[in-house]
Amino acid sequence: MGDTQGLDEVRGWFNGRIPDDWFTGPVTVEGDREELLVTGELADAKADAAAGDDERSAARESRVDDFREQTRAGRMRIAGDAEDRFRRKVSWAVTIGGETHAFTTAAVPVMTRLRMRERAVLDTLVESGVARSRSEALAWCVKLVGENESAWIDKLRTALSGVESARGEGPATGTKRHN
Repeated sequence: MGDTQGLDEVRGWFNGRIPDDWFTGPVTVEGDREELLVTGELADAKADAAAGDDERSAARESRVDDFREQTRAGRMRIAGDAEDRFRRKVSWAVTIGGETHAFTTAAVPVMTRLRMRERAVLDTLVESGVARSRSEALAWCVKLVGENESAWIDKLRTALSGVESARGEGPATGTKRHN
């Protein structure tokens, strides 16, 4: 969802609907044409000062699992209302201790056309056991590019938001007819 004004409205709507005791602060909302991802910060799990990484990790995982179970009905109700209002699926995630845990996220099919050389790359990933299918191999490739080229992707997103801003400032388009 490149429309920051619309995303601001969505974020405000969620922050108004979500109970104050769920998260330590306001939620963040990311979105595209099909999905809204709502992420809130959980209070860190209590652990002894001498606790090791494994103990802290287990405590945080337990906190995430408990939050997910305890808020399921409320999240489903809020998501249903949001899906009716914003016409997109709603997914949820939490952050705790600097890590994000996503749940109920959408896997949206996309169609692509690939030439033989590109299909061979996917087939190699499948045949080597890296992926179970061409679809999974393509998702793996997209994830890898996103991780390894994140600065470049961020630069593209910044450029696109500039284009969207310029379009918004330009002349209105429509079906006006001049006689």
